[in-house]
Amino acid sequence: MALKVLGIVVAEGAPKAIGPYSQAVVVDGMVYTAGQIPLDPKTGGIVGKTTAEQAEQVFKNLGAILKAAGSGLDQVVKTTVYLVDMADFPAMNEVYAKYFPTHKPARSTIQAAALPKAVRVEIDAIARVG
Repeated sequence: MALKVLGIVVAEGAPKAIGPYSQAVVVDGMVYTAGQIPLDPKTGGIVGKTTAEQAEQVFKNLGAILKAAGSGLDQVVKTTVYLVDMADFPAMNEVYAKYFPTHKPARSTIQAAALPKAVRVEIDAIARVG
């Protein structure tokens, strides 16, 4: 059975892709987001200095993309979190828990040597649509 691509997601309330990729793609009732960094959708500037501040913006961006795809944070089944420093895990986790207070998606957390634009955190998500 071949995968049926339903659409490329372009969310106005999230930063435009900064490379040759889509904000998200919907395939077979699932939405796969690109990794989101803490960019302001209007200015393209980095929001926040701390990991917690940056994670807040990342979740706003993810929420806007998921909404545009017909989904939402409450439909997320898996996330991958990339941190420049695992010492930032508690700060990121505190923000993460605010966005997933009862619904607990599967998650992987990875320390990356570097992230785009020298940010401290990047997160991608897989979610159900509808």
